[in-house]
Amino acid sequence: MNIFALISKIIGHLLFVIIFIFFSTLQAKEYKKFSKADFVSDYFSGILLLNQSKYNDSYKYLKKLDGLEESHPTFSSKYLYSLVNSGNFSQAVSFSKKLDRENKGSFESDLIIGIYYLKKSKYELSSKYFSKAKKSNSRTLLDSYIADSLNNWSYMRNNDLNGALAKLNQLDDRFENLKKIQAVFLNCFFKGKDTKITFEKLISNKQTDFSRYHYFYAKFLNSSGEREKAKKIISDALIKYPRNLLLNQYKIDLESLENSFNFDCENETDVVAEIIYIAANAFSSQSMFPLSNFYLNLSKYLNNNFYAFDTLLAENFYKIGDYLNAKKIYKGLINKGAAFEWYSNKQISRILLKEKKKDKSLKLLKESYDALPNKGVYETFDYAEFLKNNEEFKNSIKYYSEILKKIDNEHPLFPEVTDSRGVSYERTGKWDNAEKDLLSSLEASPNQAYVINYLAYSWIEQGVNIEKSLKMLEKANQLKSNDPYIIDSLGWALFKLKRFEESKEYLQLALRLMPADPIVNDHYGDVLWKNGNKLQARYYWNNVLQLENTEKDLKDKVKEKLVKGL
Repeated sequence: MNIFALISKIIGHLLFVIIFIFFSTLQAKEYKKFSKADFVSDYFSGILLLNQSKYNDSYKYLKKLDGLEESHPTFSSKYLYSLVNSGNFSQAVSFSKKLDRENKGSFESDLIIGIYYLKKSKYELSSKYFSKAKKSNSRTLLDSYIADSLNNWSYMRNNDLNGALAKLNQLDDRFENLKKIQAVFLNCFFKGKDTKITFEKLISNKQTDFSRYHYFYAKFLNSSGEREKAKKIISDALIKYPRNLLLNQYKIDLESLENSFNFDCENETDVVAEIIYIAANAFSSQSMFPLSNFYLNLSKYLNNNFYAFDTLLAENFYKIGDYLNAKKIYKGLINKGAAFEWYSNKQISRILLKEKKKDKSLKLLKESYDALPNKGVYETFDYAEFLKNNEEFKNSIKYYSEILKKIDNEHPLFPEVTDSRGVSYERTGKWDNAEKDLLSSLEASPNQAYVINYLAYSWIEQGVNIEKSLKMLEKANQLKSNDPYIIDSLGWALFKLKRFEESKEYLQLALRLMPADPIVNDHYGDVLWKNGNKLQARYYWNNVLQLENTEKDLKDKVKEKLVKGL
């Protein structure tokens, strides 16, 4: 049985099982209504599109199945995901209230109603539904924690700081970082005397990246009339986190007295939006994109002016290959501030490359870079990297050189810039310059496994410093174990030193880790030949010719080996 027939058979079995489960949950009186081919087609089309994060299309199919929730409980949750993620929040609320009236509520419906009432400042009602959500069957432990946290925030105005902190301490200890964040916001909400201390303790934590919360601290300081201190907090944070979008945009806002987005820690809805965003980020990191987007859209409903939420939403779409929606969001962010504009154009350029529109991508980022009012070393580096990665090597060297005129070898960027310029020099045939840059990079930061690999492999190919290269590659292999590129280089160094038995072991491992790489297949063919396995060697050389990414020069060399051997 060929692979396509096998896949078709598996899909057929899965559809049969799904259809059986679907109809087995329907009551007899509903069976006739929903057993028609059109209803079945709408249901599975809607679910499939929902899983593909095509929410508008999913909604169009699922909305035709009104009444299905009465006998198929799973439908209501799926339908609510499609409603919230397609932007139909008012319909999501109406449907959730209908489920509540019929005693068919779910975690999602209770959460939605609670958020709706919180937005309307009807705190008793929001608390009622968050309590119900907590008691419902939620999908994950984090869902339950979020419902519990939101319930606490619903009646915050009827509490004081000590009472609120006591409630917070009763929450699940497994979410320690979320507790720390909420403790900071509680102090801020109640204008507690320890607000600054709790902020500073949070952002100085060395075990967890709380870089985002420098913004919230600076925002609090600025709102309290301490603008200069807010500027210092942001400037200091950008030394450690120079590419943080939120911090970069707020730095511009503080200088220009503008406000690209807003957050107020004395507003429950803003704080709750941030708590929900944290959950969305966690689900995104686990590739649970429909669930992540569900939470993100709830965050956006509560605080629609906090545009930083949109960056995660766009990234989620990018990760699932929905470039159309990702681009749409990035284009919407272009007018939200200079940092957002540069970031969005970088992301759109990345998408254009995925869409095989290299010329358009290069043009867009050049225009965006040229239009930057202030070109810092990190913006220049990002642009130079983009050029290098798109084989614009000569042009990239120009920008790397500009950066090196502005920084010293103690700067965090120095090892990266010299490494990248070294690669560009090597690709343009200027090996002396390349070697000098790569050595400078390693002198500044000796434990860069990939820089070690690049320099050592280049030496091996030139037939120089092979013993030294071998020692360097052994170190690189310790730094990055099981990296196929480093393992291949290590095997190749041994090959050049005529240690063919040892070489074969490493190259065989590299091939297992990277079976479709032309160079690894070629190297393995060579070592097989030297070990007397000439028939097998020809098999792997022939394989090089069949691989999609084999360059013409390598094909020509392999064809010659197939005729003459080594």
